[in-house]
Amino acid sequence: QVQLVESGGGSVQAGGSLKLSCAASGYIATTCGMGWYRQTPGKERELVSSISTLSNDGTTSYADSVKGRFTISQDKYKNTLYLQMNNLTTEDTAMYYCAMKTFTGWVCQYNHWGQGTRVTVSS
Repeated sequence: QVQLVESGGGSVQAGGSLKLSCAASGYIATTCGMGWYRQTPGKERELVSSISTLSNDGTTSYADSVKGRFTISQDKYKNTLYLQMNNLTTEDTAMYYCAMKTFTGWVCQYNHWGQGTRVTVSS
């Protein structure tokens, strides 16, 4: 069983920064990637950023809305995923979820989710 526990959310003024953490535990040997999603009421969950755990260089990707402001990283020794968020805007207000990809057969897909951490950005 995989467990993902997020932390680091909170309230911040526009222009500020937050760093989210996601501690992974359990059977994580089959992970093939991790990511951060966010969701606001009435909207679909949005993939904010992802990182591959298969490649040595940890290939990353970002949603256009956060490029240049957010940075995803991982500490494999601590089994922890991070999301550094800078220059936050009110549009970044959401519940942020950590997610882990594992293989289902030959398909690498998001199968595990954390409970979320709330980020509120005020103007």
